[in-house]
Amino acid sequence: MLNQLRAVALDAATLGDVRWEGYEQFASFARYDLTGPDQVVERAAGAHVVFTNKVRIGEAEMAALPELKYIGVLATGYDVVDVGAAALRGIAATNVPGYATHAVAQHAFALLLALVSRVAEHSDSVLRDRRWCDSATFSYWLSPVRELYGRTMGIVGVGAIGERVGALAEAFGMRVVGFSPRPKPVTLITDFTWVSFEKLLAVSDVVSLHCPLFPATRGLMNEKAFSQMKKSALLINTSRGGLIDEADLRRALDGGLIAGAGLDVRSTEPPGRDNPLLGAPNLIVTPHMAWAAVEARERLVSVALHNVELFDAGQPDNLVGG
Repeated sequence: MLNQLRAVALDAATLGDVRWEGYEQFASFARYDLTGPDQVVERAAGAHVVFTNKVRIGEAEMAALPELKYIGVLATGYDVVDVGAAALRGIAATNVPGYATHAVAQHAFALLLALVSRVAEHSDSVLRDRRWCDSATFSYWLSPVRELYGRTMGIVGVGAIGERVGALAEAFGMRVVGFSPRPKPVTLITDFTWVSFEKLLAVSDVVSLHCPLFPATRGLMNEKAFSQMKKSALLINTSRGGLIDEADLRRALDGGLIAGAGLDVRSTEPPGRDNPLLGAPNLIVTPHMAWAAVEARERLVSVALHNVELFDAGQPDNLVGG
């Protein structure tokens, strides 16, 4: 019964102003906005259940928390937990897959539309600079506006989010090609073609990244990859910042190897002030917020609680690692 378990959330502030409905079922539930590495053991002392988004829980923390039975990762990625150590200690660890599929796909297209339609740039020229008031003609544009219809969308990593992005691309009249190391059936896209990674780079007008960060994919988008893309191509990344060699991307943007990029993630978050992409041309960056639609965050918190309920009932779901 949850009313016999003590629980703590270590970094609730990363989820914003979501409602933690149902968490009062626990015998006790403490919620901390942010927790530093040296505060984990103190704050989780005596807890059976620990929820974390970005706070790491490794073997040392587990060893110091003998009552810990369960770690609920408030995200899909679970690299913040040493799942091997958890398995050895009989500690269950779960994640929340799929909670932000629609939100991330939507944001990927928001980045793409920002690059091709230049809405913010032109709105600023009208409202801030009053440029339309002084225009000699009824219409103007400050930079080329591009049409997506008839272009090719290349998706690297055709999982749930990648396939959803492909479906949106098809709705815009784009052709869709994809690459995955282990292809799975695609059901949401009518006209879809599997291609090699090199072929995808060569034929795509937009390359959208939706693959996990592994040693094999770190720096996947590097100088060689950019040189294989069309000079008119755009790069979108709502997956993991480490997929891109940022110094190489800066050189590609400066040198016109590609036409632009829209990123929601960076290799280091928050980025340092010396990050090579700061000030790069034809670049749009948002602060790792593709997952953060209100509905997605509330779904995340709800599913995380349901995961514990299932675990407590002896029917665990969304277990990771081990």
